[in-house]
Amino acid sequence: MQFIYLLPGWEGSAHDNRVLCDALFIQNPLRVPQGNYYLCDAGYMNCEGFLTPFRGQRYHLSIWKRGSLPLSAEEYYNMKHSQARNVIERCFGLLKMRWGILRHTTWYHRKTVSRIILACDLVHNFIRTYMSVDPMESLLVDNMEDNDGDNIEIMETSATWNAFSQELANEMYNTWIQTRNP
Repeated sequence: MQFIYLLPGWEGSAHDNRVLCDALFIQNPLRVPQGNYYLCDAGYMNCEGFLTPFRGQRYHLSIWKRGSLPLSAEEYYNMKHSQARNVIERCFGLLKMRWGILRHTTWYHRKTVSRIILACDLVHNFIRTYMSVDPMESLLVDNMEDNDGDNIEIMETSATWNAFSQELANEMYNTWIQTRNP
């Protein structure tokens, strides 16, 4: 649970897509290593390097924690996507739990707030690197709230990445089915 790229300084009301575009085209841009991808919420569309859940399929962790089983490859993919994204939410929860200044609105200048966020994230990564057990992590609530936000359909979709998501979903689901029915 470490941060690999930070771009503080945006207001909370900024559209995710606008922030992502800025991250991809600024002086020190976010790079997606070949063969890797980042998980995005339903507000984005699939495009190179970024995978979103399947729309119109069950997604939220609360559904799966009640004992429901996926009924299709798309639902299984969404379940795994949701579980992986929950790690990100836990990371933000841990930051806010550790540093109270991140829990509330602040009246500091935006540049100062950006520096505070960077410092907190860097110390977080340092702790995660050099402490084998982080006592704060055990205090996190396992049932983190899902937060998909509003749907934003500004990014161009890619048929290639839609096909990749479908193939990945089918492969994951088939493997899961085989392990359940040996």
